Amino acid sequence: MINTLRFKTVESEVKHIRIGLVEDNSVNQRNFVQNIKLFPDLKLAILASSGEEYLDKIKSMPANLLPAVVFMDIQMAGMNGIETIKLAKAHSNAIYYIVLTVFEDEDYIFEAIKAGAIGYLLKHANFASVYDAITEVLEYGGAPMSPAIARKALRMLNKQQVEVNEKDKILNLLTDREREVLQNLVNGYDAKRIAEILDVNTLTIRKHIANIYTKLHVNSKAQVISLAYQNKWINKA
Repeated sequence: MINTLRFKTVESEVKHIRIGLVEDNSVNQRNFVQNIKLFPDLKLAILASSGEEYLDKIKSMPANLLPAVVFMDIQMAGMNGIETIKLAKAHSNAIYYIVLTVFEDEDYIFEAIKAGAIGYLLKHANFASVYDAITEVLEYGGAPMSPAIARKALRMLNKQQVEVNEKDKILNLLTDREREVLQNLVNGYDAKRIAEILDVNTLTIRKHIANIYTKLHVNSKAQVISLAYQNKWINKA
């Protein structure tokens, strides 16, 4: 049971925090609305059953009446939550979005964050956690996440860092001269032209190219250029 004693105050002295919910499940909507009543300082400014409905409402609402925090479902009929956040952020950047979902999928987490979500909570979280998330965002500039989501996000970041480190290790196998040759290959030059640019003979450049192929485990110019672009080793001049 949620202890509401710390939230008791004289109604006339309450400064309401305007919040919103975009959720297509009527049961979840009803539970959310009921839980809001336990917190006198919360006011439901927007309730929408779809992304399209939500966008229509914020576009017609005066800026001073917009919600401060909106909880957004991801999987909805029609426009999903991630696309809704993208479009809504383009309309008003003053609203904080917290994803409220049953999904722990890695793609959903990062796509939601890229779209502009500030937090990511699982729907089975108790409403006290939802209230604390609002406080964390508005008072401390935090990025609230359910523990399971935070652990998953950390694992993903660690995995990405390992991949970056491995890519750097591969590039570090090349000598400074081989990197120069690689840069010129990416710029579209053949061995003869590279030899002219670097003021060496063509045979030397061919040997450098052969070494690059061996070290990067490729066997064509197209492959080595593709690898360089994929790993963002070199920018085309």
